[in-house]
Amino acid sequence: MGATSVPAPGPEAARVEAKVAARIAPTPEFLERVARVRSALVRAAEEASRARSSPLVRALVAGSAARGTFLSDRLDIDLFLLFPPDLSREKLREDGLALGRAILADPETRYAEHPYLRGTFEGFRVDAVPGFAVRDPSHPISPVDRTPFHQEYLAQRETPELVSEVRLTKQFLRTLRIYGSEARTEGFSGYLVELLTLRFGSFHRLLEAAQGWRIPVRLSEPGAEPPRLPEDVALVLADPVDPHRNVSSALSRRNLGILIVGARGYLARPDESWFDPRPVESLPLEEGKAIVHERGSHVTVLELPRPDLVDDTLYPQIRKAERAVAEEIARSGFEFLGSASAADPTRVVVVVEVAHARRGAVRPRDGPPAGIDRVGEFLDKWTRAGMGVLQGPYVRSDGSLGVETREEVREVEAFLRERLARLSLGRDLAPSDPAGATVRTLGESAPSEALGAALRDLLGKRLPWLDRGDRPPTSAPA
Repeated sequence: MGATSVPAPGPEAARVEAKVAARIAPTPEFLERVARVRSALVRAAEEASRARSSPLVRALVAGSAARGTFLSDRLDIDLFLLFPPDLSREKLREDGLALGRAILADPETRYAEHPYLRGTFEGFRVDAVPGFAVRDPSHPISPVDRTPFHQEYLAQRETPELVSEVRLTKQFLRTLRIYGSEARTEGFSGYLVELLTLRFGSFHRLLEAAQGWRIPVRLSEPGAEPPRLPEDVALVLADPVDPHRNVSSALSRRNLGILIVGARGYLARPDESWFDPRPVESLPLEEGKAIVHERGSHVTVLELPRPDLVDDTLYPQIRKAERAVAEEIARSGFEFLGSASAADPTRVVVVVEVAHARRGAVRPRDGPPAGIDRVGEFLDKWTRAGMGVLQGPYVRSDGSLGVETREEVREVEAFLRERLARLSLGRDLAPSDPAGATVRTLGESAPSEALGAALRDLLGKRLPWLDRGDRPPTSAPA
């Protein structure tokens, strides 16, 4: 998969990539301004540190603003305030936020692994992030402690030509809606993009390699993979400054699959539209109802109050709740078609589509093969009184046991209301008061930002580079 084995882009791809690279590149004047602001930020932090007798070890600007790999319309400056490793977390928080407030205008406290400040400095939005000045990046105290080592590693290797290729890759991933490692997106982090572009030598060579990938993709050297990889890992690439860490741990298999399909599509038809991100629109409730009517299916809406959590903490719990609801419905006799979830400032919404609103009155249940120990347990369970057995237990034609039971609760909404309290929805999502959760049909639901986003993901599934202006035709319900 090395860069030397991949052919150079054809004339049309070369023309497109050169034109887009020029369009998205910051001007030399803007780059100079960013460089001046970087220096001024560091000086301001050092002066504020001296004025407060703060134990600050080092202040530095890192990330895309430091390396010039940002896109011309998308720049946040990350200022890292690094303190001695033996400082307590409480003192780190206190001193780090105090320094941030001393140098940023309109500071606002944000939260990730620990609090940081977002404000402005000479017209730029700046995140001031406290961390520890560790000596070994393989033993960080906080997640941001590797950042200076990332900065040094890439700064030593990136040329102006490679920086341009990184921007192309980022813009392409933006169009595919898979750029960003936050929990809400589960996409490619900026650091991962730079490492991939560096590894393959250019945007085009990266796509040439990616079009043939099979998930999970393993780019780390054999025998040198990070430990404790999850079963659903999408891409494995060891962090060059910390080989115990998988750089792509936030990337979902779905989003890697989008890159693989998109890479093949772009290489077959290079065009500037591949670098033209379009806004993501919610699906209006009435349009969602029309699509469901046309499909002849049924959608159930679960709404929960949103807990006071940042997105990176909330969205893993939302996806856990969605999986729990979808799996419970799917294994309980309903013909499951799909699910989606979203959140807005006040609510969390999970939507589930099934083929029919009611499941059958008779439910076959599978038993173990005849001749194994579990047969006794199965017979003991299903011969007890009150189990609602309509037929059986009996031996099927394949030699396994079976039983048929009556389903008293047949409507999917009633079923979900009955089971909701037993489901593992995420530590902060399960409401303490059962009345805080509502289960309705789509027709009974009221429009909301979260519902529109969830319906888009449930009923508007479409590769993002295709013509998104046209949805499948729908007819209004009778």
